[in-house]
Amino acid sequence: MATVLICRRFPRLSRVTTFSTTAKCKAESGSNKSKQKKEENPETANIGTESAATIQLLNPLDYRVSYNPSAYAKSRAASQQHAARNSGQALGDTFTSPGTAEVQHTFSTASPQALPPVRNALPKPKSILLLEQTVSEQLSAAQTKEEAEKDKKEMHDSKEDPRVFQKGRPEYRSLSYDKFEPIETLPLEEGDLILHSVAIHKDSQSPATIADYFRKLSCLPVEKHAALVSEIRFNILCRCAVKNIRLFSTSELIDILKACVRLAVPSTHPLLNACEKEFCRRVWDMNLDQLLLVADYWRCLERSVPSYLSILFSYANMHWKDLTLPQFVQLVYIIGEGRRSPADLMPKMESMILKYLDSFTLEEMGTICLGLFKSLSGISDHVMRKIAYRVSLQMEDMSTYALVNVLKMLRYTRMDHLPVMKELGKVIPARIPTINIQGIMHITLTCSSLHYFDEGIMAAVAMSLPSKVTYCRSKDAAKFLWSFGCLDYEPPNEEEFYSSLIEQMHRKLHEFRKFPEHLLTGLLGLAFVKRFPEELIDYALRHEFVQKTRSSKYELKKDLFTLGKSVEIECPSYQGNRLPPQFYEEVTEMILNFAEQEIYVRPEIAEATSLLESMLGGPEYVKNHMILPHTRSSDLEVHLAMDGRPIPFNLKDPVADKKLKDIGVSLTDDLMTQLIKGTSNNQSPIELENETRTLGQEREVQTPRAGDHAVLSGGALIADARLQVEAKSGLCLEAPPCLPGNQQPQGVKLAIQVSNRNHYCYCSKRLLGLHCLKRRQLRQLGYVVVELPFWEWFPLLKHTRLEKLSYLHYKVFNPALLSRAG
Repeated sequence: MATVLICRRFPRLSRVTTFSTTAKCKAESGSNKSKQKKEENPETANIGTESAATIQLLNPLDYRVSYNPSAYAKSRAASQQHAARNSGQALGDTFTSPGTAEVQHTFSTASPQALPPVRNALPKPKSILLLEQTVSEQLSAAQTKEEAEKDKKEMHDSKEDPRVFQKGRPEYRSLSYDKFEPIETLPLEEGDLILHSVAIHKDSQSPATIADYFRKLSCLPVEKHAALVSEIRFNILCRCAVKNIRLFSTSELIDILKACVRLAVPSTHPLLNACEKEFCRRVWDMNLDQLLLVADYWRCLERSVPSYLSILFSYANMHWKDLTLPQFVQLVYIIGEGRRSPADLMPKMESMILKYLDSFTLEEMGTICLGLFKSLSGISDHVMRKIAYRVSLQMEDMSTYALVNVLKMLRYTRMDHLPVMKELGKVIPARIPTINIQGIMHITLTCSSLHYFDEGIMAAVAMSLPSKVTYCRSKDAAKFLWSFGCLDYEPPNEEEFYSSLIEQMHRKLHEFRKFPEHLLTGLLGLAFVKRFPEELIDYALRHEFVQKTRSSKYELKKDLFTLGKSVEIECPSYQGNRLPPQFYEEVTEMILNFAEQEIYVRPEIAEATSLLESMLGGPEYVKNHMILPHTRSSDLEVHLAMDGRPIPFNLKDPVADKKLKDIGVSLTDDLMTQLIKGTSNNQSPIELENETRTLGQEREVQTPRAGDHAVLSGGALIADARLQVEAKSGLCLEAPPCLPGNQQPQGVKLAIQVSNRNHYCYCSKRLLGLHCLKRRQLRQLGYVVVELPFWEWFPLLKHTRLEKLSYLHYKVFNPALLSRAG
């Protein structure tokens, strides 16, 4: 293999933005080694100018460099179990899905096109893109000790943090494994003597002796555990244990399992298979402490034991009234870690929560919430409010980890508990710099999920994130972008904040193959705040990626639809991949069918539609539909001429057409005569014509009710004026979007929004990101947005018809609207 030594000098990286005098210039150069090192540990990369030497391997055809951080995590785990556990989650953050080395599209991480078309970054030379494309093929698998230590400090210890509650009461010692239990270290010589004895007397050892050997060998120095587990004589001991598995007492069998935990025996070891079967057989002869202890050992061994847990839950269901507080908390912990929710046990768990609510420590409270969240267990609003109320009173004394667990459950239950959120705004901003990235993500996501905007929290997150961004998984980066976009918040450091997250999305591109929902989540969050990274969008809209979304456990068609249509409207210069027309047709039909059943018929929308039709003169002047189906909310469309008169445009009523199709017509002799001869047996052509004219006049010249006329007497609308407009404009008017540009009637198109609370942040008048995007796009298409805000319109629904008509007249015929025409 040929080797090339490349020496380069690296300038400071910043951002290049067209038409911006405040953005910093970001250099396009840099070596593969520097970028790779920054990806693995940004804190060790020098920010200023530095000299560096990199070795670039020129790979022959079909040669690929495999990058699999998890392989190195396993090798460290074999030699240092506890250190590996501490850093395991950090390594997990660089998760590599199958086929990572075969990335087809590698994007620039230095200056992604993160802004809308008018602010897009300058295009890169092909040589730079080619250079950056080699980064993913030359990632080094080695990670220095210093990097591992920083990862370990940054990330949650996923094996320890959930168990902090167990330090709060001595009773947990009999219910769980204590890795800090003091033990007397066994000398190596004595361990060797035990193994020698096993090899000589392998078929004559008693069960008590075998169990004692396991206890003693587990006390060897930690650094010798990996070698012991791979030792042939230890495997002989394991085979002896399997052979005598039914002869052990329950306490001896538990001791053997505990020894396996200390020695970090692989979860698929044959000895553990035998132990699991035997424990399942003995469950009903064990007490609850023993059952919970064994379940905790399985958790420490990271072994899935669904059969054992099912029996444990059945046992607990029968004896739930006898559960002590520590037993109950440990049970909920096991339920959460097993990701299983025993349906018949859940109502009884609520009773236990209420029973012990005032006695739980704050850490135990966090454990209860985490267990319920992980097992996707439903909980009543009453119980959740009780938990939230207690947390709101003691939040300052609560650890951040426990608090985040409570927030997860609040998010899951959609609990709008204002005291908790207000207290969170006081307590959490100062803690943000010390919280790991996943904790920050869950705090931010809780705020956006509950539509709760607190600028102090969001600003603290934004200031802290850029320095930690490379610790983000694809999921974390996507949900940060979604949360900020959902709340329509652009922080003071918006350029640094968004560019750092978009760069991380590029770095994690390989993960989106397995988790396509994360890429769409992040891109939609960016679209809400008018940022369109075109390279990532091009990747998301390519056929191969769209096919991957079909295998996701989430329904992603609507997200793709929203993204694709938003790009069409807001990025006219975009030249990348697009979704096919048949995809748009399929999703549009699905959304419109839902809208007809669930949205158009909502009382506040139906009432506004009916009153507008009465006020303007008929259904041809109002259309209740989705102007932009990809935004998933309805509009009441009205067209006005420049002089303020309404223009009829909704001349074809699809609802009426649908009713005709559904009703059908009976074939009578009279109808057959009309079909054949063109006239009725009972009517002359003149009579039929007169009747048709009369019916048409009744429809076109409806006289407003007395109240309606009082509202409209100001000169805005009368029937004669409407007929004049009709005569001048013609009887076959269509909606302006359907007409050629030179035939568009001069006037203004109103897109009336009947908003509700779900369009705004909680307890505020701050519009959410999706609805900001919708209104922005409506304006871009030439519509004037008129809102009937819920805080005005909903109370009016209880008032008189005249008051509602007066309000609508004020909204529709506001002279300021005509000034926005064109």
